[in-house]
Amino acid sequence: MANLPPSLSIGAASFAAPSPPPLSPGASSSAPGAAAKDRKMASAEQLVLDLCDPELRENALLDLSKKREIFQDLAPLLWHSYGTIAALLQEIVSIYPSLSPPTLSPGASNRVCNALALLQCVASHGDTRIPFLTAHIPLYLYPFLNTTSKTRPFEYLRLTSLGVIGALVKVDDSEVIGFLLQTEIIPLCLRTMEMGSELSKTARSYLPKPFLCCSSFSVFNLDSTFICSLLF
Repeated sequence: MANLPPSLSIGAASFAAPSPPPLSPGASSSAPGAAAKDRKMASAEQLVLDLCDPELRENALLDLSKKREIFQDLAPLLWHSYGTIAALLQEIVSIYPSLSPPTLSPGASNRVCNALALLQCVASHGDTRIPFLTAHIPLYLYPFLNTTSKTRPFEYLRLTSLGVIGALVKVDDSEVIGFLLQTEIIPLCLRTMEMGSELSKTARSYLPKPFLCCSSFSVFNLDSTFICSLLF
């Protein structure tokens, strides 16, 4: 630059790259956090895509059910991804033949329970709860709640199904309560709570007492003494 005329020296300097602005105190710490969040989201998206592949579905169900608490907005991702809910429902209906006679294996029970755990995630999210209900997804759980076998695979199946219903009624939503009162889900839930030592102790925490003590139970001819024995 020393041999250039003064006018060119000034022009060359004007095109020099500006110095980068100083980083704010929180910028360096927030960047790794954002990158980690992006990686988690990318992982969740890939696992959701894997649900539509029959060969990858079992591992995807297991991973997503274990990590569903750390994946933000997993419920909308599951609900709005093409074919995902259909894949979960396919898992559910695939074991219907094993309900009667009761031949459900532990492995098949674990697999469908993982699918139910993802449906519970959808049922509990504010943005997907009502669409989930409008699509009448809870009706697919009725055959599970109607089983009577007290073996472990069936107990866990009923317990996880109750978890989905419990996720729906945790929020005091009149539309949700109205839908459930119009179906047979309430007597099924109560009878399920009566069965099995593990279920009878655990299911009480899933369904709020005000919901279970609803006066509409008279429609189902359920004895009040029977109901109170389950709740208290």
